Amino acid sequence: MDIKMIGIDIDGTLVNDKKQLTPVTEKVIKAAMRKGVKIVICTGRPLAGTQQYLNQLGITGRDNYVVGFNGAIAQSTDGEIIDDYRLSYDNFLTNEMISRKFGVNFQIETPNAIYALNRDISKYTVYEARLVHLPLKYRTPEEIKPDLSISKTMWISEPDKITNLKKHIPQSLKDRMYIVQTEPVFLEAMHKGVSKGQTLIKLASQIGLKPENVMAMGDQGNDVSLMKYAGLGVGMANGIEDVKRNADFITKNNNENGVAYAIKKFVLDK
Repeated sequence: MDIKMIGIDIDGTLVNDKKQLTPVTEKVIKAAMRKGVKIVICTGRPLAGTQQYLNQLGITGRDNYVVGFNGAIAQSTDGEIIDDYRLSYDNFLTNEMISRKFGVNFQIETPNAIYALNRDISKYTVYEARLVHLPLKYRTPEEIKPDLSISKTMWISEPDKITNLKKHIPQSLKDRMYIVQTEPVFLEAMHKGVSKGQTLIKLASQIGLKPENVMAMGDQGNDVSLMKYAGLGVGMANGIEDVKRNADFITKNNNENGVAYAIKKFVLDK
């Protein structure tokens, strides 16, 4: 397999549990880049939330890319938007009402800010804002206007409430949106027909690559599409069972430099 592009999730994949990109993984990724392999960060975060890792790896410029918001946006690392899929205002209204019905917190994310719609802002929302380096703003549902560009909505609560909500999402809603659990405390909704995997493969096609030229790595529900669409899907040992079931190969966990191990095996040691 001639790997020319590697899509890599951040949390639970690229970084360890301390959110650190280790020297071992950094060295191996840079070795792959010197061979001409394009590294594409594929994440639920916006571009701002990837910047520290892009800087550490030296991934810059208009010919390098990030797939953000779980595939809802593809950008060059200097911010040029390549593909952009937004949720409609009607979908926002539907999702906000569901949050009330199930008693969970609700937020929306745009490329520029996180809007929490509950006065009692969840600690997980505060953590998310710090993690992705976006300003956090409180708004009532009535203050959200139809012209706001919404990349994704999120239901936030303790794991048992999110599990219950996920079980009760009606099929009609799944038919309208891409809904995926990204963490035990997060259930997210994006534009229908987008995912990390679909956007990554579309990006690869735009620069003349085929799926068999693409390797992708991830660990959570929003990474299953990476396993399905990439020519070589690599699941993390710490990943959920759905990722492992759809992966072509299971690498070491994120605290054992699993990304580095897979790149050495399939790209550098050939």
